[in-house]
Amino acid sequence: MSPRLLFPDAPTASDALTFAQRAVRLGDGAVRLRAADGTLALTSAPLAPESLLDATPTVLGMRLVRVDPELVCDLVVEASALAPTDDPHELSLPETAVSAAWAGISPPRAGWESAGGIAAATLAARAQWGIAAVAEAVPTTAGEEVVRKVRADVWGRPDDELDGLPLGVAFAAFALGFIGGEEVAAVRRRGPWTRLTLTRGHVLTRSTVRNGLTGVRTTGPSL
Repeated sequence: MSPRLLFPDAPTASDALTFAQRAVRLGDGAVRLRAADGTLALTSAPLAPESLLDATPTVLGMRLVRVDPELVCDLVVEASALAPTDDPHELSLPETAVSAAWAGISPPRAGWESAGGIAAATLAARAQWGIAAVAEAVPTTAGEEVVRKVRADVWGRPDDELDGLPLGVAFAAFALGFIGGEEVAAVRRRGPWTRLTLTRGHVLTRSTVRNGLTGVRTTGPSL
């Protein structure tokens, strides 16, 4: 029998399955499952770079749900592999896990500092604008490389209406179904990370950290 996730009730199991089904259509279609102390964090990457030269921003979506308090795990699986069983309190897992580069960069769990808020309506409007911009910019016969460049250009663009955050945070919140009602997403920051918290989930983005040689400095006697 395949391994399973056990939830306290059927609605919670359905909630986790809905998140996974939405993640199937986004990014690489993988979902990270981290469980401890009765809480399961499901994380997907609607946007993430595939190489060092890829300008796509790292934007993660996270949903927290209650789970079997005895479960402790940290693995990445294909989102499509999470499936209902005969028991409405359970979801089945695949026999094997997968790898995802974005899962190796974990956002901090504490130490976040408040940085204002963004209205959910603004997130929805900017996401819809970005979707239209991508559709307009992609040629009809474009290959995967061209499509990816257009998406990186649009979703990686700092947006004034989002306090300078990449437009991709609005896309993630919209595509994962986190936007609902007239709430204001709380914005918190720690180091290169920014987190937007809505009732239905969290969106996290990490600014680019450049590592490499320092600039060339003049040496020798001064003139």
